[in-house]
Amino acid sequence: MTTARTYGDPCAAARALDLIGERWALLIVRELLFGPKRYSDLQSGLPGASPTVLSQRLRDLEQGEVIQRRKLGPPTRAYVYELTDWGRQLQPILVRLGRWGRRTPARETTMTLGTDSLMLALQSHLRPAKLDGLNATFLVDLGEDLFTLDVVDGDLTIRRGEPARPDAALRTDAATFKALVINGHPAGELDDRLETTGDHNALYRLLDALDAS
Repeated sequence: MTTARTYGDPCAAARALDLIGERWALLIVRELLFGPKRYSDLQSGLPGASPTVLSQRLRDLEQGEVIQRRKLGPPTRAYVYELTDWGRQLQPILVRLGRWGRRTPARETTMTLGTDSLMLALQSHLRPAKLDGLNATFLVDLGEDLFTLDVVDGDLTIRRGEPARPDAALRTDAATFKALVINGHPAGELDDRLETTGDHNALYRLLDALDAS
């Protein structure tokens, strides 16, 4: 399967770009990295994509088996989009792309970073070696969006939703979380905008492992 425009090139990289190289395709993948979303949630996360383009990209990615659409059970009975196992293999590629992209000049924009972008930034700014020996589960509460962070010997995984028994929790707003993760502001400078509970040593080990450069 290829999208309407194809390189027609047998190179594996070119074949991959036939699937995910169209505009908005990788950003849809980004929006689904940490769990399923409804169409309306994808629209909110990608306000620059028109409904026509977003629908076409979703069809392309579904036909390419990068994502799948399924119906939730009661009481919601809504349809959601989620990554397939194959689609989830794009996560480390997006993390590395984020690290690479930090060197590109920033452009002025009125758009704010979405919470999924912030979680991806958390992964791309992380120095895993500084988490060696740490095993902990964290809740990050950004208002309407909750995320579970699991750290196992330096390996961080993130999923949408609240953990059953977090070792520590961080509650704040998206702008403060951006200042903490991307801009490198020490947590001590943001105390009045952060609420932390639980194992503070584990939480600050996680925050200290971030590289804002």
